[in-house]
Amino acid sequence: MNIRFPIVCFSSAALCFSMPALHAEELDAIERITVTSDYRQAPLSQLPSSVSVVDAQRFADEAQQHFQQTLDGIANLNWAGGSSRPRYFQIRGVGEQEEYQGAPNSSVGFIVDDIDLSGLGMTASLFDVQQVEVLRGPQGTRFGANALAGLIYIKSKDPTAEREYGLQTRVGQDNLGSIAGYASGALNTSESLQYRVAVQQHNQDGFRNNRYLNKKDTNKRDELTARAKLRWLPGSEDNWQIDLTLLGANFNNGYDVWTLDNNGFDTLTDKPGEDSQQTAAGSLKVRYSGFNALEIVSLTSLADSDHRHAYDGDWANPDYWASRQCPVYDAAGNVIATEPCQYDYIWDKQAKRKTVSQEFRFSSTEASKIFVDSTHWLFGLYGMQLDENNDLYSEYNGFPDQVLYSEYKATNLAAFGQLDTDFGGGLSLSTGLRFERRKAEYQDTNNDAFDPTNNMWGGHLALSLAFSEAHGVYGRAARGYKAGGFNMGLPPNLSQFKTFDPETLYNLEFGFKSVWGEGNLRTNIAIFGMDRRNQQVQASQQDPDNPQRFVLYTANAASSKSEGFEFEFSNDFNTNWQLYGSLGWLKAKYGSYTYLDSSGNPVDLTGRDLAHAPRQTYSLGLNYKSDMGWFANLNGSGKSAFFYSDSHNSRSKRYAIANAQVGYQGDFWSVSLWGRNLGNTRYGTRGFYFGNEPDLGWVPKQYIRYGDPRHVGLSLSIDWL
Repeated sequence: MNIRFPIVCFSSAALCFSMPALHAEELDAIERITVTSDYRQAPLSQLPSSVSVVDAQRFADEAQQHFQQTLDGIANLNWAGGSSRPRYFQIRGVGEQEEYQGAPNSSVGFIVDDIDLSGLGMTASLFDVQQVEVLRGPQGTRFGANALAGLIYIKSKDPTAEREYGLQTRVGQDNLGSIAGYASGALNTSESLQYRVAVQQHNQDGFRNNRYLNKKDTNKRDELTARAKLRWLPGSEDNWQIDLTLLGANFNNGYDVWTLDNNGFDTLTDKPGEDSQQTAAGSLKVRYSGFNALEIVSLTSLADSDHRHAYDGDWANPDYWASRQCPVYDAAGNVIATEPCQYDYIWDKQAKRKTVSQEFRFSSTEASKIFVDSTHWLFGLYGMQLDENNDLYSEYNGFPDQVLYSEYKATNLAAFGQLDTDFGGGLSLSTGLRFERRKAEYQDTNNDAFDPTNNMWGGHLALSLAFSEAHGVYGRAARGYKAGGFNMGLPPNLSQFKTFDPETLYNLEFGFKSVWGEGNLRTNIAIFGMDRRNQQVQASQQDPDNPQRFVLYTANAASSKSEGFEFEFSNDFNTNWQLYGSLGWLKAKYGSYTYLDSSGNPVDLTGRDLAHAPRQTYSLGLNYKSDMGWFANLNGSGKSAFFYSDSHNSRSKRYAIANAQVGYQGDFWSVSLWGRNLGNTRYGTRGFYFGNEPDLGWVPKQYIRYGDPRHVGLSLSIDWL
């Protein structure tokens, strides 16, 4: 495009769109943030789409350590707390809540430095991270089948020619101990070869007290993250740029979060679970711009992950159950006596996943624009192969219950293209299209075998208009898609759900953006409506013959519709004070959907809200930085109640949490005291509704997993530049 618009964005979570030019000094301050997940890594102002960016300054202001702490500050983004760290995300109410069995098939993409880790989102330390980008709505043109609802992209900091070194340590409640360091610089005198390495080890007990084992670390967080980057700029004309990224993560976390009495933090398990992930991954990005009319980008990525999720399914211990009386039934189902309960259940899934992807992109230069030099073009090819082996084992009262080994392979091939046209007068048009073919193969030891093939397409059409010095609008229509699949191990009464069809999502969005005064106040709003066709719904039934066991499957609902908005603002009152915040409103409802409960009775969810789709999400923050080096931050976030699942009507409660930090910034060091969830609010992040207590006759009730309680700590950072 001929016209370069500066960015209107926030230093916190920001919506940024096209704007006409401001003063030069304002442009310099605003235009530092770009969307690195975009094809051209364009300024946020050139993306007519609802995008939030949280940068390294906001991580520091709010003492954030992991992406889990970023989530609550982003409008219309939620997560399901069925793992030790967030793995399952929902954008505008669309996304998975769990994946206990079956093939990986994410609705929300999760990418770290061009490495696809969708469905494996735990390894998201924020140390030495440049920014987190959240793209809302279907990203059919750019990312295809794994971005039906949107995308989360984590970008770590790049190598620098100047030497940089830094250390960071944290201590705090819950036996918190963290140590991290980074180094960056040039490896040769010409500065054509640059590097950056960053390592962090994070440990804490996990906020649970196991009263049966007399341990406080059964829900521990033991997390090692290491990144290394190498940038090579061969030649003297800057035609080549070669970036190699290596990522290693070793998360050996516990999983002991469920209690029978819903007290939240005092557990009774005798066999605490595990939620671990070991990832070795890398990406290689090669850019060549030496041709007059063409720029070529090659992007290769590989990832090898071992992950394990295990839990004590009876949520107690033999002594506890022996102290309870369970009914004894005769052949007719009548209670004839009672006896001490015997209930012992464990569930353990270990998986190995390997992904290899290759993308080639060919894009125009200023010399090769088409349609009277008004239109930039881009086309490309993409291929990915994913292999995952799952080893599932569960045991009930000492006997094997579910034993399943499965092998899954999926191959994705795609072709895509995009045109960006500048009509002049502040008017521009972006169009994109992507065709994708996925072929999958699955087999397991229960003699289930599937080999579905799906042909899918998606894209976008977006029109932007900057109609004054400080105001602009855009409209965007997009089509996203998600591959179909299959359900294994279904009983005869659910045989009609052996397979399910691809899902399609249509999104219509309008955005408004403004800069007020001297650019100190920036406001942005996106209004959207979504229509999901053949919606894939995760359903479950409790096995009446084996109450500890669930039958999990995915089915297609007829449709669902969503509408809402995202509003974000930032106001710099002066060089010392800043106020920022966000508000999301969402109404996501089923159009028509009926499922069968455990007794085979139909349950009609038509018109009900989707699971993990709170009506309101909000955040507010206040920054103070004195001229003498003192700084302080007070921030809060919250959300309204939401349904925990599509298979029952159990709901969370609305909540709000407050965090704060105060500290001092020296010439090259800083120290701060911080606190999270200062009001010690008890809030649910995941809920189940089923029978798990044999002494009560397996009567269903609600069980809740709670978020982290109040937590206070001290941080020290040293940066040598």
